[in-house]
Amino acid sequence: MSATVADLPAGDSLADRSVTPAGDFLADRSVTPAGDFLADRSVIELARLLEHPAIWRGRSAARASPLGIPSLAARSEVLPTGYAAFDACLPGGGWPRTGLIEILVSRFGVGELYLLFPALAALTCRPAARWCVWVAPPLEPYAPALNAHGAALERMLVVRPSGDRAATERSAREPPAGVSEGTPSGGQRGNPQRGRASEPLWAFEQTLGSGASDITLAWAARSPRARAIRRLQLAAERGKTLGVLFRPQRAAQESSAAVLRLAVEPKPGGARVTLLKSRGGARGSIEIVWPAR
Repeated sequence: MSATVADLPAGDSLADRSVTPAGDFLADRSVTPAGDFLADRSVIELARLLEHPAIWRGRSAARASPLGIPSLAARSEVLPTGYAAFDACLPGGGWPRTGLIEILVSRFGVGELYLLFPALAALTCRPAARWCVWVAPPLEPYAPALNAHGAALERMLVVRPSGDRAATERSAREPPAGVSEGTPSGGQRGNPQRGRASEPLWAFEQTLGSGASDITLAWAARSPRARAIRRLQLAAERGKTLGVLFRPQRAAQESSAAVLRLAVEPKPGGARVTLLKSRGGARGSIEIVWPAR
């Protein structure tokens, strides 16, 4: 039997019931209009795009995002340099854990490695440490000095491209105690036209992208092309490692995709470090005193 309005109890009519009209029901729900949703999504996507390492936004933009989202520099893991005053000048308070940095010097061997000794010790002594790789160093790594600064020699690996024959023969006669030695035979594999001058950079790039190292050091007496520097930066990101490229001071006039660039000038008992490029850090020079050993 079908019920009619008359069959309902008194006062229990459709008009008396607390029924929300369809329009009011939709209006009362916490539904974000499509326009606002798309706008929020665009903001997030734009923020992610601006944080991509390929985009250089300058110091002020990198320190704080105008969109209210923490910048890449603020979120990235860093490694303390071992020098508190220097850490205060760097974004995040230390060396970046991933990416390419450039250290410019008047000549190789003026004491620039002192800047990295604390980081080398921290990286090689941590649990599950990966390799610390030296690609074609112009001077022999001095094992006693590395050991005195706390670095684990068993995690050190020296790579000599096949073109570095003189250095390979010299190190074969007097290998550094405790430091592993490697000479890749495939320095020109995949590109037989590659000259010997480019072999160290090729080995550097392959090591960075391999994921086998926590830090890789390389020296470039000649100026690599901007495209080559960009490949090194991408390889360091891919391998989640820190790449350190030592270059002559004249390279300061060239553009670079490195996340950090600094110049080191030796001083009695220390050095003057000038920050040339720092994503989110300070600019200018700072005096650093080397710790006594």
